[in-house]
Amino acid sequence: MDSGNTAWVLVSAALVLFMTPGLAFFYGGMVRSKNVLGMLMQNFFAMGLISVIWVVVGFSLAFGGGGNGWIGNLDFAGLKHLAQADAHLPGYVKDFALTVPALAFVAYQMMFAVITPALFTGATADRMKFRGYVVFLGLWSVLVYSPVAHWVFSPTGWLFKRGALDFAGGAVVHINAGIAALALIVVLGKRKGWPNEAMHPHSLPLTLLGTGILWFGWFGFNAGSALGANNLAAQALINTHLAAAAGMLGWLVVERLKDGHATTLGAASGAVAGLVAITPCAGFVGGLSPIAIGAIAGIVCYLAIQLKFKLGYDDSLDVVGVHLVGGIVGSLLLGVFADKAVNSLGANGLLNGGSDLLVDQLTAVVATLVFSGVVSFVLAKLVDLTIGLRVSSDDEAEGLDLSQHAETAYNFGDFASMGRIG
Repeated sequence: MDSGNTAWVLVSAALVLFMTPGLAFFYGGMVRSKNVLGMLMQNFFAMGLISVIWVVVGFSLAFGGGGNGWIGNLDFAGLKHLAQADAHLPGYVKDFALTVPALAFVAYQMMFAVITPALFTGATADRMKFRGYVVFLGLWSVLVYSPVAHWVFSPTGWLFKRGALDFAGGAVVHINAGIAALALIVVLGKRKGWPNEAMHPHSLPLTLLGTGILWFGWFGFNAGSALGANNLAAQALINTHLAAAAGMLGWLVVERLKDGHATTLGAASGAVAGLVAITPCAGFVGGLSPIAIGAIAGIVCYLAIQLKFKLGYDDSLDVVGVHLVGGIVGSLLLGVFADKAVNSLGANGLLNGGSDLLVDQLTAVVATLVFSGVVSFVLAKLVDLTIGLRVSSDDEAEGLDLSQHAETAYNFGDFASMGRIG
């Protein structure tokens, strides 16, 4: 065990947890004022439910043994056998041996499990029933997130053993959540009035605040995935920042050319697109590669969000365009830019003389899309047919804050009375 590495992983776990409130504000600022608490609640609730599920069964399914490469066993259910200082996880031997306590790794991975399903709340904004969300969230965490995490993150997973690389969650987090978002959109249908009715963000300052928190927390998300306070963590950190910066610039250039304005929402969205795309690559690329990856993601994701109007699916806050597309872009570009000189446990991409990695990355992308897309759709239909997934028309018109939580984010009556005498 290394005390410095342990400290860094524990701090990184806290940083990743902080990303979920950041995501809540990022999304919350983009919805209408009558739905902001509904959005915040869905994100914060994930911190509660998923944390408990992760400890009870999720971690064991993701990182337990079993030997089949598809799903872990229940050896670590309820954190059994993990309290000892010398506890070992299957596959983490030799070059992959952990230098931090197993419980530190459990905590760090828990925060990934929390934020991943929170991502798809942006796609279903303004119309998802809270009770339906709760049931879908719990089922998805166990039946979709844990298996995909096992495939890609665990050294015993079939995609890991095949050679697919995913440093911090391009497939496990972003593609996984993004295709689940699309499945939910198909089942839920369009918001009342979309696309003819204008549904402007109610507070872009909140969105920018959320973006800043996400950017800050992403250093723990990516650099923390080095699982040590070392040169690889430093490389991942600078890659993360450069990709976010380039993503913002790429998005704004195209936005300015196409629409005539560079917007604050565009700046926030571009930065997040760059962060999404660099996530699988952060510990496997160096030099100018993160700038190229971020810029490409910013441009491609901007163009991708236009598809919802052409294809007619109501992705409220562009989760599909940013997270699904950004995750695919980053995962595939890793097969182009990967450099084994940066990380000896990685592989070389096309630009460094390697051809196999791109095939492995494409395999991981397709496998995640098919599995998560199909299972997410089936789960969404089951929830919809039993307890219902969408609020009633009246509840949607009233807003999720009042209809689902009996609260309001802003008391406009008090604002209107300010300055009155007597």
